[in-house]
Amino acid sequence: MKLIISSVSGEPIYQQIEDQIRSAVLDGSLRAGESLPSLRSLAKDLRISVLTVTRAYNELAQEGILENIQGKGTFVLDRSNERMHERLVKQVRSDLDNAAQAARAAGIGGDDLHDLLDQAMAQLDS
Repeated sequence: MKLIISSVSGEPIYQQIEDQIRSAVLDGSLRAGESLPSLRSLAKDLRISVLTVTRAYNELAQEGILENIQGKGTFVLDRSNERMHERLVKQVRSDLDNAAQAARAAGIGGDDLHDLLDQAMAQLDS
């Protein structure tokens, strides 16, 4: 897993870490059961404080995306986890809201948008 941190983005570093890990989990780049780098290892690689990484990992654990196991490390939780499922549904809803706004701007009606969604789902199944 490669994280990119920007000190000039205006977004706190722990938030950048959270966002990138969350995105990797939600898009399947990080799979259930995969371990993340240790706190010290990631802090060293990114040249940041261990406390910053700890905060990011802890907040993701509170969201139900990661699990911290003392003495073993930090692992990605299964998507069937209730909080993870809620997060995925929220992400899908946000993406659909964006698609609906784009469709309206392009003059695409609800039926045509539904057809486009059906086509996209069919592509994933093939």
